[in-house]
Amino acid sequence: MGLKAALSKPFAAIVNIGLNKLRKNAVALQQKTFEQLINKAKNTAFGKDHHFDQISSYDQFKKNVPVRDYEDLRPYIDRVTKGEKNVLWPGKPAYLSKTSGTTSGVKYIPISKESMPEHIKAARNALLSYIHETGNADFVDGKLIFLQGSPVLSVKAGISTGRLSGIVAHHVPGYLQKNRMPSYEVNCIDDWEQKVDAIVEETKNEDMRLISGIPPWCQMYFDRLSAVSGGKKIKEIFPNFKLFVYGGVNYEPYRSRMEESIGFTIDTIETYPASEGFIAFQDSQREKGLLLMVDSGIFYEFIPTEEFFNDNPTRISLKDVELNKNYALILNTSAGLWGYSLGDTIKFVSKDPYKIIVTGRIKHYISAFGEHVIGEEVEQALMGVAKQQGVDIIEFTVAPQVNPSQGQLPYHEWFIEFGSAPIDLKAFALEVDKALQQKNIYYFDLIEGNILQPLIIQSLKKDTFINYMRSQGKLGGQNKVPRLSNDRKIADELKVYIV
Repeated sequence: MGLKAALSKPFAAIVNIGLNKLRKNAVALQQKTFEQLINKAKNTAFGKDHHFDQISSYDQFKKNVPVRDYEDLRPYIDRVTKGEKNVLWPGKPAYLSKTSGTTSGVKYIPISKESMPEHIKAARNALLSYIHETGNADFVDGKLIFLQGSPVLSVKAGISTGRLSGIVAHHVPGYLQKNRMPSYEVNCIDDWEQKVDAIVEETKNEDMRLISGIPPWCQMYFDRLSAVSGGKKIKEIFPNFKLFVYGGVNYEPYRSRMEESIGFTIDTIETYPASEGFIAFQDSQREKGLLLMVDSGIFYEFIPTEEFFNDNPTRISLKDVELNKNYALILNTSAGLWGYSLGDTIKFVSKDPYKIIVTGRIKHYISAFGEHVIGEEVEQALMGVAKQQGVDIIEFTVAPQVNPSQGQLPYHEWFIEFGSAPIDLKAFALEVDKALQQKNIYYFDLIEGNILQPLIIQSLKKDTFINYMRSQGKLGGQNKVPRLSNDRKIADELKVYIV
């Protein structure tokens, strides 16, 4: 064991003491965060407009501050991006994180000098929690790779601007910099496929021990690494590779193919970072869920998903959440986002400590017929049947078909790229449909009532989703394929790829 690995263990133990305080005092820490945020921002333009100086309770806050999405908050954000100070948070942001919105075009999310360190601390603590629980620290002595966006930043109104992963790259702790790959020059390559090829060349002979990134893009890296190495498994190329860190998507649909490429069942750490804040991370290999970051400058609110689009939905704080209930996640942050609808849906799997799982996107669902099928349900239905039948799923997306051929009932149309296809596609589709009916009573009723026919699966050509994302200019980085749509926009694009 090297010096870094040896030193990381007592450091991990110290960090775990702090995390235990967080685990045991979550509600109190959220109240403290709430008070600090209101006090800090009361003299900003937003604070004055919403009478922060008169707010002394959460109930008052809800009366003064409505829930908003990016577009609703945009008049304030536009003032920030033009260089105005003290709009949403004191001073100017340290950074603007540039993201691609499905309806808002390019979005600029402020990151303050107070919120930036929380991103780094949470990522660090995810690794240290793993070390503390498992005792496995050898990865610290080897090479670590982070598949991420370019660290090249532009300047907008005097504020450094770029992708979140590129911004974070400038804040990687010094003790990891020597081990970190790819090189800065390779990381700056804009074209994702050229970048992956360059990373392969730069890393194929290194002692890689930790790999981090979004699963589909890591899979692309693995595929190309294997190709230039004569078809070797990743464990043969990197014999000391022991830990995979990911975020942004559910890993389960990718797990079997990833592990097939790697050659063994690898330890994984799930993280939940967003430009708006680092929300949670997996702190245990033995327990389900992600530990909610309750003392990181974010005050959380929750709206039951079934009420989200109501005129006056129920809006609660952490102390009132229920287990196994889907909530839309609302943030108030130390970067000046207030009553901000992140767009994600989560579910609490534990309240001692408070742990969550991400269940989907509030706008990524199918409810063309009132069924309100969500991402968690389609993923579990598909992957459960695929596992039983030994079918390999590379990627998929689902859309409603409300105008089928004459004489047909409407249906859900599934577009799936298989690694290994089922022997009987129609029989496979029927099993997935049965599984989905078991998970969603409204969908069951629509099938039973002959309002819908069972789902139909379209098998897609190899590399369909890579080609589709390339055509949209969204290959690599933090980009993800939406699993569910309530319209036919993606489905119509994918028709040309049907086998």
